[in-house]
Amino acid sequence: MEPRKLIVYIACSLDGYIAKPNDDLSFLDRVQKEGEDYGYHDFIANVDTVIIGRRTYDWVVKQVGFFPHSDKETYIITRTSKPAQDTINFYSGSLTELIFSLKSKKGKNIFCDGGAAIVNALLKENLIDEFIISVIPVLTGDGIRLFQNGRPEQALRLISAKSFETGLVQLHYQKFSE
Repeated sequence: MEPRKLIVYIACSLDGYIAKPNDDLSFLDRVQKEGEDYGYHDFIANVDTVIIGRRTYDWVVKQVGFFPHSDKETYIITRTSKPAQDTINFYSGSLTELIFSLKSKKGKNIFCDGGAAIVNALLKENLIDEFIISVIPVLTGDGIRLFQNGRPEQALRLISAKSFETGLVQLHYQKFSE
C-alpha cells in the first residue's frame, strides 16, 4: 500500500491570491460551469482526512451553512482547544506532530483545504507532498497570498497541467523525494 500523502488542493488568481480583501472569493465564480468540477470528485474520493485552518473552516460554515467534509476525519487547526464534534477535531498542538501521526496510519490521502497560514506553516516544515492548484484567469491585485515569504525553497516535479474551456489551468506538482 502506498504511503498517505498530504495534498494541497486549492484555487488562486493568476497573481497568486486565494482571496481578495475581506475574504472575498467572488473571482472563483468566473470559472463555474455546469457539470465541471475540475477533477474534484475524483480527488476527494481518495481522501479520508481533511486539515483546515480555523478561519477557513468558519468561513466555509458561514457561507455554506455546514461543513461539506464532515464525512471525513477533520482537523481544524486552531489556537483555542474545543471538544471534538463527531469527526471534527479542533487541534491546537504541533502541526508537524499531527502530520507525522496521520501519515503513520493506514488510510487514504490527507487534504489540506487551506487557508494560507496553514499551507505556509506546512511548507516551512516541508510536509506537503503534492499541490493541485487551479489558477483562475484573473489578476485580483490584492488579498491573501497563497504563498507567503519566509519559507524555504522547495523543488517540485510537474505531474500534469490541464487547461479548461473556462480558462482555468490546473497544475499538479509533487515534491522531489529526499
